[in-house]
Amino acid sequence: MEAGETATLGERLKHELREYLVLAAYLYVCFGALILYKSTILAGVGVSSLPFGLALVKALVLGKFMLLGQAARLGDGQQRRSVAFVIVYKAALFAALLVALSIVEEAVVAFVHSEAVATSLVAHLGTKLPETMATCLVLLLVLIPYIAVQEVGKALGDKALGKLLFSRRTATRTNQR
Repeated sequence: MEAGETATLGERLKHELREYLVLAAYLYVCFGALILYKSTILAGVGVSSLPFGLALVKALVLGKFMLLGQAARLGDGQQRRSVAFVIVYKAALFAALLVALSIVEEAVVAFVHSEAVATSLVAHLGTKLPETMATCLVLLLVLIPYIAVQEVGKALGDKALGKLLFSRRTATRTNQR
């Protein structure tokens, strides 16, 4: 949508759904690759598991959390900073948001399964702390390219990044060095 245009409810819903599906697909590919890697390592020691359903559920949940953060305009107050700074800053903010909301999610799951919430949280934040920290780092690294595409797109202007990425290159452009 062009800046200044008012969209109908249907147009906004269509835009939000498309954005959600693209984000969830991106997260699913990233998480799926990590699960495949982890499964390969575990298979080497005789443990077989391939929980791609978990990657899909995580991608859908974290995608919705990301859209909530975007709707709240998380990290949008940095217009005067460099694009590189904004990318890293927003990626860190969104990673922190996703970690916090994932902790809340774990608490809700424990509550629904009639488990002690404190015990569940201690398991994820205490005994599994190195794994939790590694997951946070990987999540940050997954978010950087996604946010970079968004921020570079904003810096270039409406639809310019899409045109740059998906239009055919001309002969004069490809021959220049």
